[in-house]
This record gives sequence, C-alpha cells and structure tokens, in this order.
Amino acid sequence: MTNLLELIALSWFLVCWLGYTEYSKRRAADRPCLSNTLDLYREDWMRVMLRRDNRIADASVVGNLERNGAFFASSCLLILAGIITALGYTQEVMEVFSTMPFGTLPSREIWELRMVILLVVFIYAFFKFTWSMRMYNFVSVMIGSAPPPDDTKTSPAAREAFARSAGNVCNQAGDAFNLGLRSYYYALAVVGWFIHPIVFMAASTLVVIVLYRREFCSAALDALRSGKVFEEPLPGKPSAAQNQKAD
Repeated sequence: MTNLLELIALSWFLVCWLGYTEYSKRRAADRPCLSNTLDLYREDWMRVMLRRDNRIADASVVGNLERNGAFFASSCLLILAGIITALGYTQEVMEVFSTMPFGTLPSREIWELRMVILLVVFIYAFFKFTWSMRMYNFVSVMIGSAPPPDDTKTSPAAREAFARSAGNVCNQAGDAFNLGLRSYYYALAVVGWFIHPIVFMAASTLVVIVLYRREFCSAALDALRSGKVFEEPLPGKPSAAQNQKAD
C-alpha cells in the first residue's frame, strides 16, 4: 500500500509537469500570457536594433541574458554533483534523515527513486539552460551580421524578415530558459516527497497554480500588455496593436 501511494504521487507529479507544459503551450496560442507578450517585445527589439548605428547596447543585453542561463546551468551542475554524491552514501543519508522530526523513512528503493527523479529534473534543467545559452549566442551572431540602417541594398521587406527571424531565435532562447526555470519549481515539489507522498502531491499542485497565475493572471502581464509599443503595420498587414485588441 505504501509503495502504491509513492507511485500515485510520482504519477501525479508527472501529470502536473508534462500536463501543464503542454497546456500552457496550447493556451498561449489563443490567450495573452507572459510568453507571447514577450515574443512581441523581442521582435520589436530586433526592429529597433536594425535602425541603430551603434549596437553595443543590444549585444550587451544579449550577453546579460546569456549569463543568466550560464549561472543557472552552473548551479545545476553543482546540484547534480551533490545528488550523485548523496546517492553514493544512501544509507548514511537515510540515517541522518531518520533523526529529523518530520517525514517518514521509506525503503531504500523508494529513497533512491526519489533521488533519481530529483536528478532527472536537474539534468533536464541543465539541458534547457545550455540550449538557451547557445541560442542567445546565435542572436549575438545575427546582431553582428545585421545590415546597417544606411544600407540601401537591403529592402524593407528583407529587414522585416531579418527582424522576425532574429526575434524568433530570441523567443526560442527565452522559452528554453523559461522551461529550465520551471524545473527549479518542480524540484522544490520533489523535495516535498522526502517528507511524505501527500506533501509531494500537494506541492506539485501548488507549483502548477503558481506557474499558471504568474503566466496568465499576473500584474506583470497586465503591465507588459498595457505598455507595449507596437510597430506600424506593413502594407496590407494588420498591426500588432489591432491583434492585441482582438485578444
């Protein structure tokens, strides 16, 4: 019965993690959220960048974003090293845990399963953060290759295509960083598993609620939507401001 509860808790965690990831992706297609709102900002950033002679500030911003990913990726490596070390001293760690005034001590197999799940969460986060870093590196290259504002050989349509392409790469980098950051939230839920499976399930549910409220119902989202400066539409194409009203 105890092992069944452990498996139910793990299954609920996977439903929360994978389910919310898919839900947020689909929901963002027809409802304003932080992700699609920042996508608009990044595309406008690339358009403004093409009108600037000096692009040092743009390169500096991309570098700061890349360093954020590097910080979290490095943190993941340190955490992974700690988890692997703890796996090598499972019996000793369980003995220390047994002296704590909370939680129940499971079997060695369940304890190791908990550690492995925590390991998988941070491995996933590491890959997302490093992929985000690489894509921000791609954005830096694109900024370096962007046509200058006085280049008469580049048509307005070509400039718009370049801005959209660079914005899309930047958006994908931001999305990868966001998924890596979410993994830290889910890792905190896994920590609740070391107390009790019910706590694990409650923490997983709470993480989904927090993520949903921040992504779709936060004051930050309202501020970003109200402060968005949309570009003028291309001939025959509706403006982003019109699209925002449609939302």
